[in-house]
Amino acid sequence: MNALQTHSFATVYGPVVSWRYGRSLGIDPIGPTSTCSFNCVYCQLGEIEVISRDRRLFLPTAQIMADLERFTPWEVDIITLSGSGEPTLALNLGEILSQIKALTAKPTLVLTNATLLDDAQVRQELSLADRVSVKLDGISEDLVRRINRPDLSLQLAKIIEGIEAFKTEFRGELSLQTMLLAPWSEEVKGQYIALVKRLQPKEIQLNTPSRPKPLKRELEGRGNHTGEELLPYPVQILKCVSPEILAALAQELTAQTQIPVRCAPLPGLKTSKF
Repeated sequence: MNALQTHSFATVYGPVVSWRYGRSLGIDPIGPTSTCSFNCVYCQLGEIEVISRDRRLFLPTAQIMADLERFTPWEVDIITLSGSGEPTLALNLGEILSQIKALTAKPTLVLTNATLLDDAQVRQELSLADRVSVKLDGISEDLVRRINRPDLSLQLAKIIEGIEAFKTEFRGELSLQTMLLAPWSEEVKGQYIALVKRLQPKEIQLNTPSRPKPLKRELEGRGNHTGEELLPYPVQILKCVSPEILAALAQELTAQTQIPVRCAPLPGLKTSKF
């Protein structure tokens, strides 16, 4: 990426309406080239262009803060680091969070796939956020490989160990986000419940892929597609589980774990001309 591309890239986007967090202003510390340690089959960004778990500086903090200042007087509920990939890959994650806190009193949130939480430095930087939502879609190596399609060096056991280590250090609100692509068997459900009891998040967030997946990298995927609009680029409509299945699972999880569960609303889907 050359300097001109970096300079012209909008590091702040939205606000978007989040079913979990209200009116959210997005911060993208990754940049024009989508980069993540996962390449999830449902990713709203399309196919991830660079699959990696190597941290580096993607965008200068000064550029992000200059873009952020334009959004004063902060008519949002929360400021969220997410964007074009896995935000903990950004070497300046801690610097970004610290400077956001110095600029505004709005709470900060990081959406992460937890694949770098085995790194003590990442945990320390991430702890500067007010809220963290960690992804956990699969509770077996096979499911993670099929759903999240991770960097080949990743192991589920290490991811879970990283979440547990972070939980002991973090003083903010830790939530668990899970994407349900198909109804779970009783065995899978039992394994998930056992894991949730170990992790003890403040909240479980259940979702299903109601948003269409772009067939190629689309920057607009960072935003707030509801699944109801017609999109101007080719997409794949993914199969969702029903609201009834989500609601029943949420009820069972709450009963078994005593942890609140929130389900995503499921809008009607429309296909584009592609």
